[in-house]
Amino acid sequence: MKYIFNFKMVVCILSVFLFTCEGKLDEAPENETLTGDIDYTSEEGAFGTLIGAYQSFQSVGWEQIPLISVRGDDVNAGGLGDQQGFADTDNYIYDNNYWMYNVFFENWAEDIVQVTAQIQALENFRDGGVNSTLIDQYIAECKVLRGFITLQLSRLFGDVYKIDTLDFTQINVATKDELMEWISEQMDEATPFLLDVAPNQREDLPGGITLYTALSVKAIANLELENYQEVAAATGEIISSGRFQLFNDYYELFNIPGKLANENIWEIQYSDFGQSSGENVRHLWNFYAPQNFTAANDVAATNGWGFYEPSLKYIKFMLDRNETVRLETSVLFTDRGIQEIQSDPNYQNLPAFVSNTTRDGDIINDYARAMFASGKHFLPTNQLTEGRSDLGSNNNFTVIRYAEILLMYAEALTRGATGSAGSADEAVNMVRVRAGMPTISNVTSDDVMDEKYAELGMEWGIRLYDMLRLGRTDELSYDGRTFTIDKRFLPYPLEQLDLSFILREYANNNN
Repeated sequence: MKYIFNFKMVVCILSVFLFTCEGKLDEAPENETLTGDIDYTSEEGAFGTLIGAYQSFQSVGWEQIPLISVRGDDVNAGGLGDQQGFADTDNYIYDNNYWMYNVFFENWAEDIVQVTAQIQALENFRDGGVNSTLIDQYIAECKVLRGFITLQLSRLFGDVYKIDTLDFTQINVATKDELMEWISEQMDEATPFLLDVAPNQREDLPGGITLYTALSVKAIANLELENYQEVAAATGEIISSGRFQLFNDYYELFNIPGKLANENIWEIQYSDFGQSSGENVRHLWNFYAPQNFTAANDVAATNGWGFYEPSLKYIKFMLDRNETVRLETSVLFTDRGIQEIQSDPNYQNLPAFVSNTTRDGDIINDYARAMFASGKHFLPTNQLTEGRSDLGSNNNFTVIRYAEILLMYAEALTRGATGSAGSADEAVNMVRVRAGMPTISNVTSDDVMDEKYAELGMEWGIRLYDMLRLGRTDELSYDGRTFTIDKRFLPYPLEQLDLSFILREYANNNN
């Protein structure tokens, strides 16, 4: 039973454990978990508190994940719409009054506060006599959730709050490097108490956080620090565990057959519960999907908004490499987009799969906002639950994949780290073979970065943060854009500066 189903089971529990967060870190916290009628001797109550922490991340909005990625050279913001601030961000023009910045900062900071409150509540269950080992595990899972959310907030805004207490007098802004070090330490604290299984092997909470989720977050934090030996150690432990394998079908990995695949180290779970109507817990995939398409077999499906477009630079990079399944999976083509590719004399002859009709029969018609759409964020309509018309209904949102682990391990080795989980060649070639690409030898760091670009394009801003980390910012100046290093972080949202004297004072002292 997936934890998405458990959300239905613990609605009453959550109504007690979830609290109101005002988003004002400079005021005395009103974020206390209610204590009056809670049975702190109840193991079920402790589980409900854990689910409350998961719910914080589970409820990520449609406007939040795209903001993480849009500045990369793999993704463009779809134009001609009502989200000019999003398009401007893609072009490195930042407005700290743009609502999307504030929603991201506020919601993710509040999620961190909420998870921290759940940790505090779990200690009450320990005091109430609930199995201490179980409480240690639940708190460890919460630390992983909090660490990952903090990591993404800091990647986007740089120096942000370090929140590990509900005592507002102890909350301060930390530098990005300090936060990455703290996240790594938090993962070290968590790992001894987490289950040593793949997430899809958990019996209590299939798809939930395990030891390997924590190791993955630790690896990403240390990658940001360019601490490559720690990256190799964490990823090497994951590889050596033998718990994970690459899913055999790259195309279906992002669709219903890939849900809870043994490649997925973390995914946000959604469900329509297999029913044609009624409750539907889903991500709002419309943001990514094409504005105009004809669904296969006359399936009723709503159109998307077209705000998330694979870049022409990325598409040509993939064509130059003779990529097949990864390009077909990652990009949905319109006729207008195909014509744009072919306007370059070097790309007159395109592979047959470069078509406005997908292998599942969905036809991507021309639309004004973009020429391409992300296939990784578009569920084939023939996989929709019968009777459902909502885009992506019943599909999960992948967060961390084993392929990323293999490539982080390979990069760490090519940058001087030592590893005990095989060679960089072996790790890279596992990913390449699955993609139908020939094996290579004597892998270099540049080879790994190219492989990450091909394999992980459009996913969680991975390409963007790699280029920022390595100082390869020339890659981000493309198609008329000019990136300068002062554009590395988004500015603090104006509304947050107005609300928080902590943030305002820090910003004034560091400008």
